Amino acid sequence: MEDVNQLAEKALAEGATPYEAVMAGMAKGMEVVGRKYQEGECFLPELLMAAETFKQGMITFGPCLKSSNTPSQGRVVIGTVEGDLHDIGKNIVSVLLEASGFEIFDLGVDVPSNRFTDKAKQVSADVIAMSALLTTTLPQMKQVIETNRKSGSAARTIVGGAALSEDVAKSIGADGYGRDAVEGASICKQWIAGRHQTSE
Repeated sequence: MEDVNQLAEKALAEGATPYEAVMAGMAKGMEVVGRKYQEGECFLPELLMAAETFKQGMITFGPCLKSSNTPSQGRVVIGTVEGDLHDIGKNIVSVLLEASGFEIFDLGVDVPSNRFTDKAKQVSADVIAMSALLTTTLPQMKQVIETNRKSGSAARTIVGGAALSEDVAKSIGADGYGRDAVEGASICKQWIAGRHQTSE
């Protein structure tokens, strides 16, 4: 983690484009860590360390990517719902999706339901992703999902966190459920890939 910014600057100095460095370098590393996490070869501390390392690298590459008008794979509005301050899972999902070329709008924690839907409308989001650790916050998730549907938005909703299960996610009307951060990010990628194929 301590060396990543120096290595990022070295990659740029040696002629790598920011997009190549992120997608063929750091993003591939996140894919490996994510796969090993799902296969039980590494655990949450390693996943967190990889996510933090990626975020550090993006301090160097991020401004370059924005200035080069790199096409976005999709737009995701993400946050932890009102009444909950936990953000580890949300942060990992954000990093995994950013590593795959998504544009991330992270609303943070304790986010009121209207902020999700307002932001999704403002940026024409493809996905609204919500996290919650506390079961008391499930009504907040349901309200976001219902408001999003009533608005006519095309954004799909995905939920995750210790308060959820697949059955609970279905009961509140979510389009998807991630058992962990890696699966949640994978579902978002599948949705966007399917949308791109349909448009072609």
